[in-house]
Amino acid sequence: MVAANGSVGRPRSRARSPGVGAMAPSRRSAYATEGLDVSMAAVARKAGVGKATLSRRFPTREDLIAEVFADRMDAYAVAVARALADPDPWHGFTGFIHAVCAMQAADRGFAEVLTMTFPTSKALEERRAEAYHGFLELIARAKAAGHLRDDYTDQDMVILLMANAGVVAATGDAAPHTWRRLVGQMLRAYATPAPNFPHWSRPPRLPPCTAP
Repeated sequence: MVAANGSVGRPRSRARSPGVGAMAPSRRSAYATEGLDVSMAAVARKAGVGKATLSRRFPTREDLIAEVFADRMDAYAVAVARALADPDPWHGFTGFIHAVCAMQAADRGFAEVLTMTFPTSKALEERRAEAYHGFLELIARAKAAGHLRDDYTDQDMVILLMANAGVVAATGDAAPHTWRRLVGQMLRAYATPAPNFPHWSRPPRLPPCTAP
């Protein structure tokens, strides 16, 4: 199941000590560039604090990830709400797919968070659940409008995010917008005949492949 569940509305305020707040950009940077497999020790080093200090504030890895990605989940939930508010079901669906893949391109850890559960973070789980059900509604609306294939499921979003992660990792700074072409091609695969597609720019030319 794809991930993502979250509630839409004003993000909840979260109390942080000055020290914790100062560490936030470093924690986010570690996960954005290396993904969720980065160790808490590595996150602590990047934040310039000891592992013990980080562990006192975040007893588990999941607690740390939930705090770091709370605003990302808020943004995900807002993207769902905006897509549902679009009077054109197909435009709302495709716009949402583009928005989520753009979030992933900017932050490697984001897509992994969508498939995780956070039992100790009730607010995050509520927003994730709400956004997930919103995504299911987007799928149903696009199908009812006759633009989305009947066999499309939420699992196809998971597959797309896996493929997009590979493209983002492989192209990096050499062709940072190549993921947009992947998304455009996949939307064509998801669609019934003759929908309208947004134009995507031609990606920069990549270095030629060489045989090993």
